[in-house]
Amino acid sequence: MTSRGPAKRVRKAPAERRHEIVAAAAQVGLTEGLECVTLRRVADELGVRPGLVGHYFPAADTLVAEAFTAAATADLDALLPERPEGPGDGSPRAVLRRFLTLTSGAEFDDVSRLWLNARHLSRYRPGLREHVVALELLWCGRMEETITAGTDSGDFSCADPRTAALRILVAIDGASAYINTSADRRGASVAHLARTVAETELGLTAGALAPS
Repeated sequence: MTSRGPAKRVRKAPAERRHEIVAAAAQVGLTEGLECVTLRRVADELGVRPGLVGHYFPAADTLVAEAFTAAATADLDALLPERPEGPGDGSPRAVLRRFLTLTSGAEFDDVSRLWLNARHLSRYRPGLREHVVALELLWCGRMEETITAGTDSGDFSCADPRTAALRILVAIDGASAYINTSADRRGASVAHLARTVAETELGLTAGALAPS
């Protein structure tokens, strides 16, 4: 019986390898926590040596910050697309209804933990704080654009889309604040807090943004 030698290392273009490292780090941060994003942990995830990850990210804090940005941006694009495509109702009301439905479910728990984790760590890591602030502005801007489009089309009645966007996102963050302690005991009143706030802010009747 012949023994199998070590797997042949595949050489990748620097941009491809860097993207691969950030994607792996983002997955670790999303499912295990940003504290677990270390050069060794990401190297293990990819099946490479820590030195390779360190070549692209000599400072682990830089990798943590980019991992958060990659994960949070991907979640935003999935939850609230900038330009919704594909079949179905792409109206601002339908887009916001889908967003509120997804963010009120258990599937959103990992995203909630990611944001709580990042905001806590950003107290001690200035580089991460810059990324958190940038992503907060991006999420708020995307929500504001959706509300503005809905106001222009007559879906909503809102005099200040920016303020409405902030209040809706704060409601989501507020409901998510208990994710690590009492998520199993949250009732409908908490789960649908953001939807209730959104309906009030956008001049809609109660239940207008409930799942159809």
